[in-house]
Amino acid sequence: MKKINVLEFFCGAGGMSLGLKNAGLNVVGAFDNDSACIETYKKNIGSYGHVADIRQLSKEIISEFIGDEKVDLIAGGPPCQGFSVQRRGSDSDIRNNLVLDYIRLVIEYLPRFFIMENVGGLLSPRGRPFFDELTKRARQAGYELHIKKINAADYGVPQLRKRVFVVGEKVVNNKSNYDFPNPIATNFSQYTTVKDAILDLMDMDEVQVSNHRADKLSSLNLKRIRSLKPGQGREAFPPELMLACHTNGSGHRHLDTYGRMDWEKPCSTITARFDSFSRGKFGHPVLDRTITLREGARLQTFPDDFVFIGTKVEVARQIGNAVPPLLAQVLGSSLVAHISEGEN
Repeated sequence: MKKINVLEFFCGAGGMSLGLKNAGLNVVGAFDNDSACIETYKKNIGSYGHVADIRQLSKEIISEFIGDEKVDLIAGGPPCQGFSVQRRGSDSDIRNNLVLDYIRLVIEYLPRFFIMENVGGLLSPRGRPFFDELTKRARQAGYELHIKKINAADYGVPQLRKRVFVVGEKVVNNKSNYDFPNPIATNFSQYTTVKDAILDLMDMDEVQVSNHRADKLSSLNLKRIRSLKPGQGREAFPPELMLACHTNGSGHRHLDTYGRMDWEKPCSTITARFDSFSRGKFGHPVLDRTITLREGARLQTFPDDFVFIGTKVEVARQIGNAVPPLLAQVLGSSLVAHISEGEN
């Protein structure tokens, strides 16, 4: 089968690109407006990562980077913070329009497929107007949309990470019959666990594996984490260690914070701030610290030879915002199989 060329937008550190390459696809260009992400991308994926604002891109400008390469697949995950159901405040967020810039470029290229990843909030009242507009434009351009909310744990990722994936397929001869791959884990006992992913890192340091320096907690948070068993969160704190905002009847919504991971289960979603004990259940299952950047990368299924470049905050954001490479590989393999079947 001839090579399948991929163009990616919002590529971040390269989780999607890595997975698609592992599935046998050929990435010809990748763009992101974050220079630290692109430094990481170039070090690990290839020199075809470029810093650019998608709002300023067009097919003509992109050709200056990739030449006249044919594009078979466009991939990308427009920033999702504006659609997040956790976000407070106005529904108006300038980042929401990036979904429409993404489909604008898809229509300029008209590839055989496109893949878009986003949070579930894309289908909520906050994100729905933008998704409906994307759907309208895609269908007018001849695409049928296959939409599925995927839990990464169902495909071998040690993480309960739920995201919406949209696969747009160009209708050919009135046919559009792509199917998402079947899950490999059909019940909770089959999930890859935190222990499976990071147990061996307990005996390693940053000399042995990059991005694996443990940060110290404050004296108060050290008392808090020591009061918890694996899998417990802030609800298990003794009264004297509770935060005021959690005890004053304010209805604080973020329940899954100040907690330890459970060895025997997948972790909760690795976010862009997983380096902070207070931002989620990011405490190590047994050690008295937050998980390291490398442990977060493992839970996102990045290999140990994938080196992240940037400050601690920048690297945590690169890891937390990435599509897990293993999940991208599974989706890429399903597209390769679908295209191969069609050619045969």
